[in-house]
Amino acid sequence: MTSDQPEQDIGILIVDDEEPIRETMSQFLQRAGFRTVTAGNGESALQILGRDTVAVAITDILMPGIDGLELTQKMRSQFDVDVMVMTGFQGDYSYEDAIEKGASDFIFKPVRFEELLLRLKRILRERGLKSDRDRMMRQLHTQAITDELTQLFNARHFHHQLELEIDRARRYDRPLSLVLLDIDHFKWFNDNYGHLEGDKVLAELGKIIKGCLRSMDSAYRYGGEEFTVILPETTCEDARHVAERIRTAVAEKQFKPVDDANVNMTISAGVTQYTAGESAASFVQRSDKAMYVSKEGGRNQVSVLSGATPA
Repeated sequence: MTSDQPEQDIGILIVDDEEPIRETMSQFLQRAGFRTVTAGNGESALQILGRDTVAVAITDILMPGIDGLELTQKMRSQFDVDVMVMTGFQGDYSYEDAIEKGASDFIFKPVRFEELLLRLKRILRERGLKSDRDRMMRQLHTQAITDELTQLFNARHFHHQLELEIDRARRYDRPLSLVLLDIDHFKWFNDNYGHLEGDKVLAELGKIIKGCLRSMDSAYRYGGEEFTVILPETTCEDARHVAERIRTAVAEKQFKPVDDANVNMTISAGVTQYTAGESAASFVQRSDKAMYVSKEGGRNQVSVLSGATPA
């Protein structure tokens, strides 16, 4: 939930083995604007959480089967739900016992409904703030690893991810390939049409690359007009096909930097496959060399470089 979510959209689970308590509490919370579901024991409560979206569970401690403290621990470990624990035995259980099991609050029976509502709203407010904070942190993380212009990952994240993929390729003895590509004559384009139009080319290239990849592949703006693609579970020959698909798609795309001009851009690409035992730097350097083979060969082409010689 978010901090501005309407109360009628918020599910509250009431768990108590005494039906009158369940029903009375449910009716009160419904009048307060909440959606409620009830369970007479811990097993039923866990089943409900498995099929229904609930923000807060209010559970009694003393119940047959799974008691409220054990249930609290299970609910907190298995579901995204806050828990308020209630008991009529003040001398037997403490606030600390409940918090240790993961409860967000603790209330004694007989429950004063006005107090229950205040405590519930506090839990929901804190839950909303945490949700907002978590969402903000995810956004900040995404921004930190994403190139704003192309919406591809950035170079810093490339180096981090490449190390992870190399480690996985080593451990499971699986193929891993890399594509490095560079826009041909991009400086000429910028000099003639301006950097704003050049940015449009970069952004469009990001979309084209994404559209040519599988979900397990990842693409990065490596720097300037250079891009790279990590292809797990992919041999050099299959990677060549991916690079050719990108090259063809770019060559077929027409850009219109001015009203009376249609401009076709091309890329030069280098492809290589990881060799067991080599460093990430060596792997990247070889893909870079393969890309320069394409540049020197006339551009708008894909070149493959193995561990020793170009193919």
